[in-house]
Amino acid sequence: MTTHHPMLTITDEVRDALHDGRPVVALESTIISHGMPYPQNVEMATEVEKIVRDNGAVPATIAVLHGRPRIGLEADDLELLATSPDVAKVSVRDLGHVVARGAHGATTVASTMRLAALAGIPVFVTGGIGGAHRGAPASFDTSADLTELATSPVAVVSAGVKSILDIALTLETLETLGVPVIAYGTDEFPSFYSRTSGHTSPLRSDSPEEIAAVMRAHWELGATGGLNIANPIPESDEIPAERIEGIIQQALASMDKVGIGGKEATPYLLGKIVELTGGESLRANIALVNNNARLGARIAVAFTQK
Repeated sequence: MTTHHPMLTITDEVRDALHDGRPVVALESTIISHGMPYPQNVEMATEVEKIVRDNGAVPATIAVLHGRPRIGLEADDLELLATSPDVAKVSVRDLGHVVARGAHGATTVASTMRLAALAGIPVFVTGGIGGAHRGAPASFDTSADLTELATSPVAVVSAGVKSILDIALTLETLETLGVPVIAYGTDEFPSFYSRTSGHTSPLRSDSPEEIAAVMRAHWELGATGGLNIANPIPESDEIPAERIEGIIQQALASMDKVGIGGKEATPYLLGKIVELTGGESLRANIALVNNNARLGARIAVAFTQK
């Protein structure tokens, strides 16, 4: 291991790829520690890294371990994240606190974006981004993922906004923040488990090369924030929107009953949906992350071929 930015610990493989201008894809760690049960979380993380490599890029899974932001993880690190009860869910507001205390933290979309930008990694793959929660006009419960997309120059490849959220309000917020929302190969904005959401995507691109060209133009025109690349789940793996909606309503009712909110809301809802679908949503989640890894690596490759 060696350091690059003074606060980051970067693996030699990732550092060398960045130094040589080769494609690198950032990956988050909250999905490992708080998004999936063990051992599927480790299997998923290992498989995603392999997919990124198979498509020509170097994977850089990001987390905070022993108070040190890490860009790239070893197998033992993944195992720790997946099994330790001492791993906090860390968004941007929490980063300084976790680092100062020398603690472990799994990074959300927002904090992974921030650390990827510090490391100079312009492409980041995740499952689904956060957004405005249902009822946000009253609760003000809106993910820091959205404001970070307006702040950090990273293209985030996801399967759309998590369908447990208010998609219309999330899209409106992204427009206000000046974040390009680009659906890949479709006119409709996808909704995580489903290829459809009932909402038209503001923008569309049909190739990784075109997305890379948009990224370059966006930043060359002085934009300082990121881009939201929405990649629909493969048709064979999706849970149709009309079916998942009823399950989401059951999960929301259960969450209200037990009084969970804030940063615990999304992990609780995703876990409840896995339970209510008999594991089908977990299989869909793994499939969409793998699909995003393929596209993200191809975009990273195209972006380095200037």
